[in-house]
Amino acid sequence: MENALIIGASGGIGAAVALALENRGIAVTRLSRRGDGFDVTDPASVDAHLGALAGPFDLIFVAIGILAPQGSSPEKALAAIDAGTMAQVMAVNTIGPALILRHVPRLLAKDGPAVTAILSARVGSIGDNQIGGWHSYRASKAALNQIIRGAAIELGRSHKQAACVALHPGTVETPFTANYAGRHKTMPASEAAAHLLAVIDGLMPAQTGRFFDYAGIEVAW
Repeated sequence: MENALIIGASGGIGAAVALALENRGIAVTRLSRRGDGFDVTDPASVDAHLGALAGPFDLIFVAIGILAPQGSSPEKALAAIDAGTMAQVMAVNTIGPALILRHVPRLLAKDGPAVTAILSARVGSIGDNQIGGWHSYRASKAALNQIIRGAAIELGRSHKQAACVALHPGTVETPFTANYAGRHKTMPASEAAAHLLAVIDGLMPAQTGRFFDYAGIEVAW
């Protein structure tokens, strides 16, 4: 790996992955809302920022997402569902990555192994849902997983050595999870980055279109 693009590089996981790659001597291009004004909910912003990049990148790592809009919290019951809130969650967690994926065929290296990895979440697994709740967040990640699957199929036609996957990072100690970790065991962002990069390093083209956790174990759809 020589060149990596990290989208969401100002967040806890994105920043940790970028730093870990730089420590390997890999050239890293960082994009984020905080650092560059990259607004994943604005198609014009996505097109302008990604259209300005030439690539090719051996790794495109997307680490964007919200649990709920500012001032809101994930729903604990059906009665708490709000259309506006759900639309905002879908805009960031689902539509945003889809807008990014439009640019991936041009930006991803074709002449050797390459990976597109997008952070999803285990709660987006329909098969793993045993307790309900968090309806907007779950739905946004389930929809994201479907988009990743479709993107992997399309990329497989033009990028024969590429893998496009969804990754569950675990519960990581970041501002993103500060109010919701509860009794879940958490890990530092640097540790999560090491785990995720180990999974990425071991990916083969035959594994494209699949969903893995930070230990490399496949997650049910």
